[in-house]
Amino acid sequence: MGNIHCTIGIIVYNEAENIGRLLQALEQQELEQVVIDRIIVVSSACHDGTDDIVREKMNHNERIELITEAERHGKSAAINKFLAVAKSEILIIESGDTIPAKDTIEKLVSVFADEKLGASGGRPVPENKRSGIVGHLVHILWEMHHLMALESPKLGEMIAFRNLVKSIPSHSAVDEASIEAIILDQGYKLVYVSDAVVYNKGPEKLDEYISQRRRIASGHLWLRENQRYEVASQDSGLLFRIMKKQFEHKPGEWFYLILAMKIEILCRFLGWWDLKILKKNPFKWDIAASSKNIKREI
Repeated sequence: MGNIHCTIGIIVYNEAENIGRLLQALEQQELEQVVIDRIIVVSSACHDGTDDIVREKMNHNERIELITEAERHGKSAAINKFLAVAKSEILIIESGDTIPAKDTIEKLVSVFADEKLGASGGRPVPENKRSGIVGHLVHILWEMHHLMALESPKLGEMIAFRNLVKSIPSHSAVDEASIEAIILDQGYKLVYVSDAVVYNKGPEKLDEYISQRRRIASGHLWLRENQRYEVASQDSGLLFRIMKKQFEHKPGEWFYLILAMKIEILCRFLGWWDLKILKKNPFKWDIAASSKNIKREI
């Protein structure tokens, strides 16, 4: 079996604190069947030194490229800049505030030996301390995401897909879900690669957590209206089954689980209010500052 070639797109807005370490983690990936052709950073009006760090990396690695936007138009618009120039058979979108494990690219891409597969997603693992209200909320959220994706693939934080997507709606606030919709519409299937780990960090402040979940809820409503697609988490029956599994997994955290669900209901209402009543589409969102200082060792 021949090698599978991929190009990685990293979408950044003021990620100076993490971009150097992220690029280093990608350079040090343990690869066997997979070849990384290019690593393209799309920088949206960064003003914190992100671009300088990327250019320094470019001096030592010819595979790294930089595309700059003078004005920030949102993550989905930046992804379209990447899609316009990426040529490999498999494309990867990774958030600029994450760090992949050493074998994540190999595991995420090697599954495309299956010709019926259109997209794959890894497992986001938060490095937040499991303490306090927000720390528990973040861990419960991503653990439920994992349990849900095992039943019905739901991709996020890092997604690989066949080079069949020419563009995504620039006003989508949920870019991974928009890619899911396009891939499925072309007759391909999705797969969740649970051992392809990508480390992230959730907000440490409750107001940032609520703002993030509110934006995503609004984005999923917009997706349903504009792309006629619903992600797995919109299935209330599946959601309650996953909630039951989470309780069985961590019965001692019942208080935080109930709190998490109550906050999620609130955020979904607020997301509906934003989109339907206020006519706001948060495709260009405020950054959760406390989620940016990832300390994961490479």
